[in-house]
Amino acid sequence: MSFDLARTPTLEVVATHDETRLSHDLQSRVKQAILQAEAQPEVAEAVSAQRTAHTALDDLKKAERLLNKFAMESRNQMAATSKAAIESIVASAVEGIPKVANLRELALIDTQNRYVSRAIEQTVEHLIPVAQITSLRAESHALMITARTVEQSAHDRAERLVGQLREAVTEEVVLPVDMSKGVAGALLTHARELRRRAVQLSEEADGIEKSYCRPRGGNRE
Repeated sequence: MSFDLARTPTLEVVATHDETRLSHDLQSRVKQAILQAEAQPEVAEAVSAQRTAHTALDDLKKAERLLNKFAMESRNQMAATSKAAIESIVASAVEGIPKVANLRELALIDTQNRYVSRAIEQTVEHLIPVAQITSLRAESHALMITARTVEQSAHDRAERLVGQLREAVTEEVVLPVDMSKGVAGALLTHARELRRRAVQLSEEADGIEKSYCRPRGGNRE
């Protein structure tokens, strides 16, 4: 025998003694199992919902940037038009006939500025926070669904392995098996990390929601 059973009653049987190849094979099998889990309909549906929510959030952030740029340009336009109007009034007064011009244009620009400011406020204070909460919860849900699917894959692999070992168990009566070092163990570790991230995102969403719902001295429309 290649081992002394009296000194080493606990044995570890590996597919190959080449540690590099063993590690590569383990990682490859784990990756394949994860991809199979992610391809499940319920996971794909949750991930799709997450992407939709994330895209909606990105669109609102892009809209905010464009609105801020437009507001700055509109303010500059208002300043230039106001300056021109004042200069025109002064010039007409110098000529002896005071004349007020461009008030219609000034009024239109002023109204435009007020509505753009309200649109920015609505986007920043309401639409983006709600979209952030939705996106975080959708991602948390997708991670949790994926974690459960990966865990199920790990349990399925473990059950198949136990079935394959039944003959050896019958022969030896008791045969301990450490699943933590194999593919099933790696999958469970991955699932735990997914759950940790899911909980973290859910808590982040709770924090934003709590801040959003906090009274700000006025009635929310």
